[in-house]
Amino acid sequence: MRADTEPTTGYEDEFAEIYDAVYRGRGKDYAGEAKDVADLVRDRVPDASSLLDVACGTGAHLRHFATLFDDARGLELSASMLDIARSRMPGVPLHQGDMRSFDLGHAFSAVTCMFSSVGHLATTAELDATLRCFARHTRPGGVAVIEPWWFPETFTDGYVAGDIVRVDGRTISRVSHSVRDGGATRMEIHYVIADAEHGPRHLVEHHRITLFPRHAYTAAYERAGYTVEYLDGGPSGRGLFVGTRT
Repeated sequence: MRADTEPTTGYEDEFAEIYDAVYRGRGKDYAGEAKDVADLVRDRVPDASSLLDVACGTGAHLRHFATLFDDARGLELSASMLDIARSRMPGVPLHQGDMRSFDLGHAFSAVTCMFSSVGHLATTAELDATLRCFARHTRPGGVAVIEPWWFPETFTDGYVAGDIVRVDGRTISRVSHSVRDGGATRMEIHYVIADAEHGPRHLVEHHRITLFPRHAYTAAYERAGYTVEYLDGGPSGRGLFVGTRT
């Protein structure tokens, strides 16, 4: 979910494609992460057969979930990201919708929300609304798995990250700077994209990602009717919340 992203005007579609290319080029292990999450789900729901991946983005995790569950579907707010996902997974049902208010009229064995997408929610009220939506789409005894953003005490103020990848005939550099802005992370990302035909060009993207405290996630899960546990580590070192619907 990238609802509060502020890309340079006119490049919204391209940012989705660049985002996808950067993480492919970095070698993020989407297949391994999907398998680990599927194992967590089946540890708690041995007969789990269906999964909804919320904020599925370009489908990088979902394409692997689709090989692990009989019924795997995706929900995403960004039309540009859905276009990439649809081209990648023509047989997987994909829905455009907001994690705070979607209604698919169906309950799943598992609902997932990966890669800290939930951090793009702005308030605890939005977090509550999101978990209520997840609960409506989780069968009794099913689970909801959320990969959070950093907590206030684990965020590194002033953090700088940088990568250069070569993918699809292009060289892409990505440099980000993240600072604390009240109860959120304010992140500025600069891309330089170059290929043989067009040479280099520069794009800038801005994010504001909420630093929800750990207890805010736990309380939102419990208010939505889940029992919840927090697991250290996770795909990106930020842990995972796993809630079982009562």
